[in-house]
Amino acid sequence: MSVSVVIPCYRSAATLDELVARLVAVLRSMSVRHEVILVVDGSPDDTWKIASGLAGRVEAVRAVHLSRNYGQHNALVAGIREAAMDVVVTMDDDLQHPPEQIPLLLAALEGDRLDLVYGIAHDEEHGAARSLASRTVKFVLSRLTGVQTTRRTGAFRAFRTHLRNAFADFSGPYASVDVSLSWATTRVGAVGVHMSRRTHGRSNYTLAALVQHAVNMLFGYSTVPLRVASYLGFVVGVFGMLLGGTVLWSFVSGNTTVAGFTTVASMVAIFSSAQLMAIGVLGEYVGRIHASGVGRPTYVIRERAGSASPFPAHAWPEPTAAPPAG
Repeated sequence: MSVSVVIPCYRSAATLDELVARLVAVLRSMSVRHEVILVVDGSPDDTWKIASGLAGRVEAVRAVHLSRNYGQHNALVAGIREAAMDVVVTMDDDLQHPPEQIPLLLAALEGDRLDLVYGIAHDEEHGAARSLASRTVKFVLSRLTGVQTTRRTGAFRAFRTHLRNAFADFSGPYASVDVSLSWATTRVGAVGVHMSRRTHGRSNYTLAALVQHAVNMLFGYSTVPLRVASYLGFVVGVFGMLLGGTVLWSFVSGNTTVAGFTTVASMVAIFSSAQLMAIGVLGEYVGRIHASGVGRPTYVIRERAGSASPFPAHAWPEPTAAPPAG
């Protein structure tokens, strides 16, 4: 088994030295062929300086510099497409995913039972509010998108490199690695791992970013919002028919009264709200189609540092589908 470790990096100048030192030590102790790919996602600090320096000093390390900040999943796609080994491991850059836990992920991939393994924390490393929000969003998404593995996903994962063929032709700015991987396999597992508390800076993956990612998954990989808009139109239509029937019955029975302004205004507001919501949902989908149609990229690489990959970008090798234990 050979391993490519992909790490999206943003404002991580303070953690990269320690992270790479521990990571390389773990991989060497396992006696596996390995590489570490640092994808600097347009970070405004010295992250690229540190990453390119590590790539120059450490043989197993390569660094990729994106031209601007594209987001965590877009940066992951860039790194995954650069990987040259049999298995890809992805992890965060803030030391919350201890490199010493990687052997647990790789052990779960031995044999031919699983293709994708997530590292799930024994104890939540985030605050109670953030953890509750994360679990809630994952549960709702798993129900709405039909991707049942969403409930146990996370940024600490290991998968067989050939799974990236499922999104080889992906283009556009709205990437989700977990949904894309779900297109490739149903042999998904999870192992319990120990997570560390963040000791440097603050997380860039805020509650707002979590909600934005959820919206991206919902609109980018599901037609549920369109169905909801249709259901809403149906419900409002039924309500309108009932209201019309009530008015007609009042007229026939001689109980008609002059409708007040408040009633008329309320009915107009309800129907207008339903229409605007449906238009908004359609607009979101049309906007995403437009973004892809005009050629908006998933990412753009500014420069690379470190030993060149043995395979040029997109000219991927064919990793072993089920590499033997090693």
